Amino acid sequence: MLEFKTTQTLKPNTEILEAIKDYTYKVKKGTIKHLLHTNLQVIDPTEYLITYPTTLTILEYQVNEISNKPFYIKEHNQKYNLREIIQILKKFKV
Repeated sequence: MLEFKTTQTLKPNTEILEAIKDYTYKVKKGTIKHLLHTNLQVIDPTEYLITYPTTLTILEYQVNEISNKPFYIKEHNQKYNLREIIQILKKFKV
């Protein structure tokens, strides 16, 4: 059986929270888990689920050296950086 140990809990990004404060949303904190007896890590991203005025699911992954776009929008199937996410969110303001 696989055993995991949570090594870190990822906090929501304050700039994203500020940008979506006028929307109806839910935030699920992300975690970094270590698979015991191996050197593997599993990252569960921080999830921002916006339900009104539009439906968007934004996933925030921990930034690494390879990627400079830590955000992923499921509905668009594309990666974004923080500035691009804030511009997208401004389009949907009521």
